[in-house]
Amino acid sequence: MTSAGPLDGVRVIEAGQLLAGPFAGTLMADQGADVVKVEAPGAGDPMRQWGRTDGTSLWWPVVGRNKRSVTLNLREEEGQELFLQLVAKSDIVVENFRAGTFERWNLSYERLREVNPGIIMVRVTGFGQTGPYASRAGYGSIGEAMGGLRYILGDPDRQPSRAGISIGDSLAAMHATVGALSALQHRNRTGEGQVVDASIYESVLAMMESLVTEWDQAGYQRERTGAILPNVAPSNVYPTKDDQLILIAANQDSVSSRLFAMMDHPEWSAPGHPYSTHVGRGNDQEYLDELISAWTATVVADELLDLMDTGGVPAGRIYKAADMLEDPQFQARESIVEVPDHTFGTLKMQNVVPKLSATPGSIRWTGPELGQHNDEVYGDLLGLSADRRAELGAEGII
Repeated sequence: MTSAGPLDGVRVIEAGQLLAGPFAGTLMADQGADVVKVEAPGAGDPMRQWGRTDGTSLWWPVVGRNKRSVTLNLREEEGQELFLQLVAKSDIVVENFRAGTFERWNLSYERLREVNPGIIMVRVTGFGQTGPYASRAGYGSIGEAMGGLRYILGDPDRQPSRAGISIGDSLAAMHATVGALSALQHRNRTGEGQVVDASIYESVLAMMESLVTEWDQAGYQRERTGAILPNVAPSNVYPTKDDQLILIAANQDSVSSRLFAMMDHPEWSAPGHPYSTHVGRGNDQEYLDELISAWTATVVADELLDLMDTGGVPAGRIYKAADMLEDPQFQARESIVEVPDHTFGTLKMQNVVPKLSATPGSIRWTGPELGQHNDEVYGDLLGLSADRRAELGAEGII
């Protein structure tokens, strides 16, 4: 039996598009929330067209999963009134339009609070709701750049690179979700709603470890370092005899000693040897990696991984999607599942994370058709008659 999930009974109105806001909706929907996605009539979320596709998006089924889709024109007063009716029956509103847009649509937090004092309004933007940049357009890539991530990504002899995913949007969505659930806990104690203000650049900045503090106190600027972290050694990608690449992370003293023993160099871990300490290995990082590479190049990948596993040294292959589908760990934990889909029949996609022991989330359906749940939401939830729904459809409101 599919679990209802820990957020069963929580209703979320998702009025966003692309990825930052919608991914927050996905995270809550995966855990059982009733997420009603509000989309513009006739067009819908651009994610319905994005992603590798032969005319049908393969991205939308993932980001739209577990949500109900309704169409609603928020630019029209009648659409705004319907939105407020939805707000009155909901717990959380998620929006990720440019700061000030909801105010122009007469849907400020103050107005939402008038119809529902306990409403939690989650606002995801490039730069937040305040400050001199608040009104600027801000995509995830800009937040990644300003938050410090882009500068340190890539090889040192090239221009800054980017991650192959929309990491800035996803980080903002995750922080927005943490904020939403934190605010929900406060609301459950006090009855008070509030605004959750999640910016992309600050969500990226929050992940930058001690980058700012190192500059502030030591004048140290982190730079692009390719496959390594400076002074963290050994931790790199190493070649094998059969031309595979294995990532080995043995940068802790006790772990590096086990690796050196496998390499028949236990003396490198002896007290007083430079490689016995974190600082010493970091100071000679490049040469140490050359020594390890020379050794791994004499061992085939499978044997090397077995050696690492037996010796307690973290190591693994660099996976592509095909590798994930074949891996027994992925299979045992159902990290990737096959789910029914109205367009493709079935689709494989990543499962819900994290796993809860008593009330696990689940994938109940993939991204719905545009407006698929209009009758369900406007009829059953708001009580609009079929004739009234037809009139609103003809007027372009829904």
